[in-house]
Amino acid sequence: MPRLRLDFFAFRFVSDRLFGLIPAAGTGSRMGAMVPKQYARLGAQTMLEHAIDALLSVPDVEHVLVVVAPGDIVHRQLAPRARTTFAAVGGPTRADSVRNGLQALRAQVGLGADDWVLVHDAARPCLAREELSRLIVQVVDDAVGGLLALPVADTLKRGDHGRVEETVPRDCLWRALTPQMFRAGVLTQALAAACGEGAPTDEAAAVERLKLRPRLVEGFATNIKVTVPSDWALAEAILRAQGRLA
Repeated sequence: MPRLRLDFFAFRFVSDRLFGLIPAAGTGSRMGAMVPKQYARLGAQTMLEHAIDALLSVPDVEHVLVVVAPGDIVHRQLAPRARTTFAAVGGPTRADSVRNGLQALRAQVGLGADDWVLVHDAARPCLAREELSRLIVQVVDDAVGGLLALPVADTLKRGDHGRVEETVPRDCLWRALTPQMFRAGVLTQALAAACGEGAPTDEAAAVERLKLRPRLVEGFATNIKVTVPSDWALAEAILRAQGRLA
């Protein structure tokens, strides 16, 4: 049955199914923490829980699958969430984890080739509902798929041994964010084709190798990736401003 989606100012009927997939099998070594960074707390919840809740904030996302590392037992301590399951099928690379996650979604919810998958970083807890809705609205009718991204605002330098080698023109350059939204069939094909060519650093890079051009949807600067300890205070401040930090 078609579902009624709110497109901010207008209603429209769509029949596409939407699923979330969060690869969370990393160790977060750059954070220097005792536990993987996705399980470190921001307020009353872990960073991973904030990322899950961000995807679930849009009712059209039917189910969220979190891919954790084999042997991971920490996720069992998280509060249960409706429309959310975990699969301990994480691989050595992000591409492996996403590929395995797609297989798990097929087994759990009958994921079809034409269903949309929103792949989101566990380390991006500050995704806003408004930018997620914007991504879905702009990409759901796209033939390729797309991703949240930000135009580069800073002057870019290419360095060599601690010295500036050249200034890089920033025209047409974007910073890739997440979620990245592609149909399951296209994403599966892209990740399979990427095997042996060097693991792509994100899903869009894998899709680009199929000679496809994903749509760029401008996201928010607050959609930061928590990578080093200094990012933590900023993430807390953003979540507090969003009213999401208990």
